[in-house]
Amino acid sequence: MIVKENTKEHVNSAATAAGIFRAILATDSEIDREKEHFWVIGVNAKNAIKFIDMVSLGTLMSSLIHPREVYRLAVSKGVASIICGHNHPSGDPAPSRDDIAVTERLKKAGEILGINVLDHVIIGNDGGEFISLKEQGIL
Repeated sequence: MIVKENTKEHVNSAATAAGIFRAILATDSEIDREKEHFWVIGVNAKNAIKFIDMVSLGTLMSSLIHPREVYRLAVSKGVASIICGHNHPSGDPAPSRDDIAVTERLKKAGEILGINVLDHVIIGNDGGEFISLKEQGIL
């Protein structure tokens, strides 16, 4: 589901991406905020947002992520790179083994497609905490 398209906004940091994901999550119903969401921001070569897509709305503890769905809009809209993000309803943004495995899989798929994964940002549902897998050296 496309959340936004062709904004004038640029994403030049993990903090900016986390703020965008938080703002989107805040618009959801209270019940949906307790579910894991997975978003993709597609950006051009200058990191201007071409689209924000909610790829998956999962359950309390997981969401189904597959490269096919993650890259569907990225390919059709011709973006240079993507920034992935998801929330942890538990409030703890620490990446799980599954988060790391999914990120590695998406990075490999992006290499084949010629679309870089710039970062994968995980936000907690409490406060302003987030983790950037790029800043952590995982990506």
